[in-house]
Amino acid sequence: MPQTTPQPPPHPSWENGWVPDTSRPPGTRRLWLAGTLATATVVACVTATAVSHHPSDQTSAAPSAGAALDHGPGLLSFASPTAPGPAVPGKDKSGMPTTSPTVSASATASATAPGTTAKTSPSSTKPTKSAPSKGSPGGTGGSGASAPQSPTLRSVRSVNYPDRYWQVSDGYVKLDPAGGSESRGDSTFTVVNGLANSSCYSFRTSDGKYLRHRDFVLRADRSDGSSLFHQDATFCARTSAYSGAVLLESVNYPGRFLRHQNFQLKLVSYQNSELYRADSAFRLVDPLS
Repeated sequence: MPQTTPQPPPHPSWENGWVPDTSRPPGTRRLWLAGTLATATVVACVTATAVSHHPSDQTSAAPSAGAALDHGPGLLSFASPTAPGPAVPGKDKSGMPTTSPTVSASATASATAPGTTAKTSPSSTKPTKSAPSKGSPGGTGGSGASAPQSPTLRSVRSVNYPDRYWQVSDGYVKLDPAGGSESRGDSTFTVVNGLANSSCYSFRTSDGKYLRHRDFVLRADRSDGSSLFHQDATFCARTSAYSGAVLLESVNYPGRFLRHQNFQLKLVSYQNSELYRADSAFRLVDPLS
C-alpha cells in the first residue's frame, strides 16, 4: 500500500505576512446589505401604492348638474350639494324671528295624499265668534250674528227645513210648520241681551218664560233668578256656513250648539259634518204673529 506522507501543518497566517484589515469595523458589509434591502423594500411599497391610486387613462364624463348618481351597493357615497330652497321660518343670527313664507293653494293641493282631493270651503271650518255690530238680529237675509240692543220680536227658522220654525209645544221647543194664529204666537219670541252675557242672546216667550236647556233639551221655563238658569238660557251667535244664518252656542257648555234632531231642539256637541252644520243653522226672521 502506498504510504502517504503527512503534510506539515500550514503556517499561521502571521507567518505568511497576512495582517487583519482594521480600516473598517467588523460587520459593515452586512449592514450595507441590510440597508440596501430595506431601501428596495420601501421603494417597492411606494411604487405599488402610487400605481394602485393612479386614475385610469379613460376618464368618464362628469355628470350634469341635477343628474342622479347611481352608486353600486356597498359603496360609500356623498350627496351632492342641492340648490338652496325657501328659508324655513325660524330665527336669524340676531335672534329675531324671520317671516314665514306664504303657502300657495297649489302647494297645499300638491301636499295632499295621492287619490284624495283637497277641499276648501267655508262649511269645513269650525264656527268662530262673530264681530259684534250695532242693530238688532238680522231678519231674512241678515247675518243675525250681533246681540240685540233692545228687545226685538223674532221667529227662528230652520235652514234645511225653511218651512219649519221654533215652536213651544208642551213646554218643549220643536221644529214645526207655521200654523194658525196660536201656533204663530208660540213661534214668536222676544230676543233680548243674554241673561248671563249681554253680548249673546236670550229668548223670551209671550208668557214671560225663557228658552233654556235642561238635560241638553231646549224647553220654556220661568226664570228662578239663579246663575244656573241665566247661563242655561243664554246662547251666543257664531258664524254659520250658510248665508244669513247663525249657530247658537251654549254659554255654560262651550262647543255645544242648538240643533234639531227628529224636529226636537237639543244641545249637541259640534260635529264636522254637513248634516250637523245644516241642522244647527238657523235664521232669525220677522215674527210670524
